[in-house]
Amino acid sequence: MGQAITVTINGAKQTKDVEPTQLLVELLRDTLGLTGTHVGCDTSQCGACTVLVDGRATKSCTILAVQTDGAEVVTVEGLAKNGELHPVQRAFASEHALQCGFCTPGLLITAVDFLARNPTPTDSEIRHAIEGNLCRCTGYHNIVNAVRSAAEMMTTTAQPKVAAGVKR
Repeated sequence: MGQAITVTINGAKQTKDVEPTQLLVELLRDTLGLTGTHVGCDTSQCGACTVLVDGRATKSCTILAVQTDGAEVVTVEGLAKNGELHPVQRAFASEHALQCGFCTPGLLITAVDFLARNPTPTDSEIRHAIEGNLCRCTGYHNIVNAVRSAAEMMTTTAQPKVAAGVKR
């Protein structure tokens, strides 16, 4: 017997009946058609299914859909706003941080969460942050470059604007 849950997904409140054993990744992909969240390993090792749950990167294959009742979930489809890519998405494209693209959604979400908590990371901190996301194609060098580039973009755009001739 299913249970009704209400969850906000990419800014839209949804009420769905879910089975007690249904994983969040299954709700996203199979019920809602949000196929940007990938299933890569079925063992929670690869990170391809990573989404934000209440602002924290979460492997959606490790959480039941019923556990997200009342939560806010953001998938890779929810990163762009008003047709404009998120800075992390722009950085991944400009730094050539993707090849086959299978791991990319999980890495993007992981980077968004990480940069929200650490806006000026070192390369070592970036590498540690993405340890739970496996990529079989890139060797990670360009991914680290992309996260660093996104951090710079986000820090630059977050600076308060100063009127001409006014010193801080």
